[in-house]
Amino acid sequence: MLPELIVMLTNNDETVPDAVDIFQELEDAPITYWGFKDIGLPREEMVRLVKMMCAAGKKPCLEVVNLSEEGGLDGARIAMECGFSALMGTVFFDSISELLSGSDVEYYPFVGRVHGHPSILDGSIEEAVAQVRELREKGVAGFDLLTYRYTGDPLRLLEEVVAAADPLPVVSAGSIDSFARIAEVRDAGAWGYTVGTAFFNKKFVPGGTFKDNMMAAWQWVQEHGC
Repeated sequence: MLPELIVMLTNNDETVPDAVDIFQELEDAPITYWGFKDIGLPREEMVRLVKMMCAAGKKPCLEVVNLSEEGGLDGARIAMECGFSALMGTVFFDSISELLSGSDVEYYPFVGRVHGHPSILDGSIEEAVAQVRELREKGVAGFDLLTYRYTGDPLRLLEEVVAAADPLPVVSAGSIDSFARIAEVRDAGAWGYTVGTAFFNKKFVPGGTFKDNMMAAWQWVQEHGC
């Protein structure tokens, strides 16, 4: 299975102000999943961008970095109002899951102890695995794992979370800035991965455009995905 690239129109955990213009330029790219954060754009611009993504046949994802219950609930309301396919992030709360129940928005909460901005992940791998098993019982659609923001062994964490989540999808999010890390995500069996800041910082094609970097990452997976 080829891991899905979720293109994040974000830099340093905030949606870039020209996200609409960037997407308009790139909407014909052969990438299905696109996303951005709950901070950086006014609500009306978020609605406009999501409508554009849906019209282009894309599946938009909202990643919420606010870790409070009220912040997560507001993110869930935004996701439903704007028409996102998935709500990624938030600390899991039953209230968020209940609010999204019956909607078309899938819920991919964070795994582990997340804090700070940009986000940091800590806690033991055993705690993360136990949390995954608990949240599977609560009916989440998948998981958002800040693999490379982890203060411990990121690869062991990813492998064990993917195994515990199976058959639910795990998205490896944050700080994927090399083909080597994409390969690690692939080898661990994660369903997908997000990249945003690394495209703006030209980590895949030094000196190239956002599009050059995005397409280089996507093409690498097509050629090395199995």
